[in-house]
Amino acid sequence: MGWIKRNLFFVIGGSIALVLLGGAGFYIYQGWSRNSQAADNLATIYGTLKTLSDKKPGPGTNNTEIARDQQKQILDWMTNAENYFQPIAPIPPGVVTSESFAAALRRTVAQLNKEAQNASVSLPPQYDFSFDAQRQLMQFAAGSLPPLSVQLGEVKAISEIVFSSGVNAMDGIQRVRVSDDDANGPQANYTDLVAITNDYVIITPYVVTFRSFTPEIARVLCAFANSSNEFIIHGINVEPASQSAGSDLAQQGLPPTGAMPGAYPGGYPSRYGGYPGGYPGGYPGGNPPAATMPAPSGKGGLQTVLKEQLLRTTIEVELVKLLPKS
Repeated sequence: MGWIKRNLFFVIGGSIALVLLGGAGFYIYQGWSRNSQAADNLATIYGTLKTLSDKKPGPGTNNTEIARDQQKQILDWMTNAENYFQPIAPIPPGVVTSESFAAALRRTVAQLNKEAQNASVSLPPQYDFSFDAQRQLMQFAAGSLPPLSVQLGEVKAISEIVFSSGVNAMDGIQRVRVSDDDANGPQANYTDLVAITNDYVIITPYVVTFRSFTPEIARVLCAFANSSNEFIIHGINVEPASQSAGSDLAQQGLPPTGAMPGAYPGGYPSRYGGYPGGYPGGYPGGNPPAATMPAPSGKGGLQTVLKEQLLRTTIEVELVKLLPKS
């Protein structure tokens, strides 16, 4: 205590100096914090400016010219996209009258039946490709001729895709009702799906049912995908063409199971000439004599896991058409 008393002014000055040094340190720390925060904000602002400057259009650029270029790119893309939305020509083309449509319908139905025969595709007898209600008419409901002619062209295109894929039989095609006359047609000719129209396209649904093996199903799907018309497969259902489907065949007039010599399982004739296995014309009654089919001897070996069988396939296909340019 004596030393403090003797050096009182020194002690007071030192204490004041320590307080001032502490305050200066606190001030420096606050300044450093503010500078660090300011540096972070500056870096964020610089990054935002750099991002904006790299964008097109961006500040300091000719935005009007860039907008024109982008508009041209969009128009070019739309022009190229039109190649994938080629319309199917109506039958008959041009202005349609009752006389011209009636003649075109009969001619088209006969042509499709001939094409199916040439492609070895079975059809229901006297099949009119969903136009039963119009087949015998000479006068048609008012305003129905344009949509009917469009549908006739589209049904022809879809049927020819199925024929070209090598299916065994085409059970039918269903379309949307577009005429008052369609109320008099069989229900099996029409689908409950509806056409959809927006600002750009018309989407028309069809339902196609055919019988084939798995390779032909793949060919049908590929044919739709490679078509110059924009077909979209909306749904597909595949089931065995078993005895349970025999009643459907009988209703449509197709040969029932076992009704034809040399038939495939399911009642379809072999396109390669008779009974599968190389018997031209098949055996009487459709089955070989029992004596010619000895029971196979068990020699072991691999077990058959997958056996190809006739399948019944139903496809919901949508046709997308661009609306006419206004």
